[in-house]
Amino acid sequence: MAGARRDCIGWEVFLSTGCLLLHVLLFQPASGKVCNDRTRHAQDNSWFTKDKEKLPIMVLMPMNESTPMSSISQGIEPAVELAIQHIQESEKYSFTLITKIYDTECDNAKGLRAFFDAICYGPKHLMIFGGVCPSVTSIIAESLEGWNLVQLSFAATTPVLADKKKYPNFFRTVPSDNAVNPAVVKFLRFYNWSRVGTLTQDVQRFSEVRNDLTNELEKADIQIADTESFSNDPCVNVKKLKDNDVRIIIGQFDENLASKVFCCAFNLNMFGSKYQWIIPGWYQGNWWEQANSTNCTTSKLLTAMEGYIAVDFEPLSARQIKGISGRTPKEYEREYRRELQQKGVEASKFHGFAYDGIWVIAKTLTRVMELLRTKQRHENHNFTVDDREVGRMVLDVMNETNFNGVTGQVMFRNGERMGTIKFNQFQDGHEVKVGEYNAIADILDLINNSIKFQGVEPPKDRTFVRLQRRHISVPLYSILSTITILGMLMAGAFLFFNIKNRNHRMIKMSSPYMNNLIILGGMLSYASIFLFGLDGGFVSDKEFETLCTVRTWILIVGYTTAFGAMFAKTWRVHAIFKNVKMKKKIIKDQKLLIIVGGMLLIDLCILICWQIVDPLKRTVEEYSLEADPQGRDIAIRPFLEHCENTHMTIWLGIVYAYKGLLMLFGCFLAWETRNVSIPALNDSKYIGMSVYNVGIMCIIGAAVSFLTRDQPNVQFCIVALVIIFCSTITLCLVFVPKFITMRTNPDAATQNRRLKFTQNQKKEDSKTSTSVTSVNQANTSRLDGLQTDNHRLRMKITELDKELEEVTMQLQDTPEKTPYTKQNHYPDANNILSIRNFTDGKDGEKSILKNHLEQKPQAQWGSVDPSRINRGPLEDINSPEHIQRRLSLQLPILHHAYLPSIGGVDASCTSPNDSPGSSPRHRHMPPSYRVMVSGL
Repeated sequence: MAGARRDCIGWEVFLSTGCLLLHVLLFQPASGKVCNDRTRHAQDNSWFTKDKEKLPIMVLMPMNESTPMSSISQGIEPAVELAIQHIQESEKYSFTLITKIYDTECDNAKGLRAFFDAICYGPKHLMIFGGVCPSVTSIIAESLEGWNLVQLSFAATTPVLADKKKYPNFFRTVPSDNAVNPAVVKFLRFYNWSRVGTLTQDVQRFSEVRNDLTNELEKADIQIADTESFSNDPCVNVKKLKDNDVRIIIGQFDENLASKVFCCAFNLNMFGSKYQWIIPGWYQGNWWEQANSTNCTTSKLLTAMEGYIAVDFEPLSARQIKGISGRTPKEYEREYRRELQQKGVEASKFHGFAYDGIWVIAKTLTRVMELLRTKQRHENHNFTVDDREVGRMVLDVMNETNFNGVTGQVMFRNGERMGTIKFNQFQDGHEVKVGEYNAIADILDLINNSIKFQGVEPPKDRTFVRLQRRHISVPLYSILSTITILGMLMAGAFLFFNIKNRNHRMIKMSSPYMNNLIILGGMLSYASIFLFGLDGGFVSDKEFETLCTVRTWILIVGYTTAFGAMFAKTWRVHAIFKNVKMKKKIIKDQKLLIIVGGMLLIDLCILICWQIVDPLKRTVEEYSLEADPQGRDIAIRPFLEHCENTHMTIWLGIVYAYKGLLMLFGCFLAWETRNVSIPALNDSKYIGMSVYNVGIMCIIGAAVSFLTRDQPNVQFCIVALVIIFCSTITLCLVFVPKFITMRTNPDAATQNRRLKFTQNQKKEDSKTSTSVTSVNQANTSRLDGLQTDNHRLRMKITELDKELEEVTMQLQDTPEKTPYTKQNHYPDANNILSIRNFTDGKDGEKSILKNHLEQKPQAQWGSVDPSRINRGPLEDINSPEHIQRRLSLQLPILHHAYLPSIGGVDASCTSPNDSPGSSPRHRHMPPSYRVMVSGL
């Protein structure tokens, strides 16, 4: 085809500058016949003046059976003869058409020779009918203007001949290959397909159709997603179409390569409900069997071909309307089939266009004859007309042609036939007509329910991507919100408990204001969970950006408020008990509030700078396409909303560093105050547990949250559970022990049994005990403890006194009396009331007696006062002598029993002569720690 085009270009100048003369010189017949002189335009133009005139028509087509496309010509000849016969039978025409066939053999040189032979040696032809081979036809058609001849073709479909500047005298009754493009565009728009791809064989004929189709698609605002061309192997190009997500594929290739195309489509799974192929409809029947040169079997080809749409011109009109010949298309077809049987040739798909073409020539010549005769009547009898004027009249009349033929309405627009285009669909191994397009009316008529798509609906022109937000599950959000509400209710209960008992000694010593801040921080952390669970499914994009900032601020401020208050309390305990040289140190809650406020101020500075310099914004992260879970012909593109900014890592690093330092500071304070034994003051154990759990959970939660950032449900669940766990464990460790203590033993919380603070300063004195500095809280606790011990000792003294009374009474009734000890031996009995080195040990009772026995001799039981013998029992027991004797027995016992508990000798000391100073418990204590115990 390309070589024919080059021949055409080379012959243009040759034909226009004297090819006829060259032909006469080179191909002059031996008989010496001279070529007809066509230079005199007025010669022999009286053909229109006579009736029953035989008008010669030049017919050019390949007739040799060995030449390509000769089968077309053999099937055309019966249709031409049938048309001439019908014209003669109509009696509307005053002439007879005589056709003379010249064999072009589909060869450029031989075709030109046949054409020149007809010009030189044949009769004067009024028109040229034929032109089958595109190359020969284009060469001849380009020279027609110089010969004042008009050519009408019935089989030349090449789009090249549509160029009226180059081929002004060329007409055709068959639609060109480009005529299918408006029909294809109409078909695409009918199914709302706005995105297509083209696959074209690298041949001029198909390339020209593709170029025209591109223009039509652009006019219709249909996107061409990809344009592929191939020469031999189309698989690479088919693969590119698939990669570009082309679903509607318009192919331009012959049947020899069509089998390769569909074999590639089968291997690439480009068939079925998701794809629609549109290919030329002029292939021969069962072309897939005759032209199968692929590795695919016939069954595979049929599978891939199922459902394709073939587009071609309609050979005969489907409307059974009597046309210009007085016959319907079916009636004509029956006569044509009968002629074929008589001649024994095969039918040609162009026979209807050839039949209507003869009628076009007849009508055109009739109209020209009428015009010439009318013009002759208005002038004298010597009227003559030249070939140039006749040629112009033929052109004008041809453009006005409009009648109904066996191929439909015959009408030309710029020399192009405005015909009918049919649509066939390949169904179950054969093509079925599903509709047609009328180019004149620009109407697409599809037969109802005739098109069968592979799916439940027509294929999509692209993979429709439906954006699907990966949102947080509503049930999950509801469950975690419920847990969060329970946590907030628990925090509210702790707040109520703290406020109600704020004047209680234990709560008051634990700083109720700081406790309130801890609860407030926990509730703020709880509240951030509600905001973390809100995404674009609940709020707008702008509101989501606001949420990004608000939830970050709430969580950071809540964390600092809770742990800052907790660490501030611990710092106060550390400040009180760490430096033993301090006499007094009063740290009020106002100072702790200032410390917490300073921590919050640092947070605010970081957050404000973050918001001003690089604020958090809503970003959308899209993920790869996923298949629709419901099996629809769509793709799901998940997307996820994030709160991010340009330097997210830097800002998070600053926040994490600050919070990490805060936790390390809290751990240091908890470790330093671990030995402070005042439960109401010291929360170091619980702080350590809280910091440990919070730290571990935050590290795990941050890592898991980062790894699951593309799974919002998992990420939200992890973040929410971490916040809930950290807040709950912190509040419970701070308040549950206080609540339990107040419920079970309200006074035990303030009992100070051992007021010692051990400090490990150096290795050599790591076990040295240091006295506790008396401050407001410590003094109060110690005084309460001393009062309790004093009351307990007084009760024991009373009980022992009663026992001694009974023993004394029994001794009075004994007949043998031992001498009584002298009274002057006990002048300083009251000195034992002055007790030093008071402690709460139980061995003190024994030390008192031991100390007293060391200072006083034992009582003498051998002497008895004679004056007491005659007195009564009641009077005698209350007498001064009796009291003095009773004291002589009681005081040693009391001294021995109670002195160890208040710092006296140890009960283990059995020798009454041992010095009290020799006992370990009689070490000297500073005067400031001496306690006077009265009421013994």
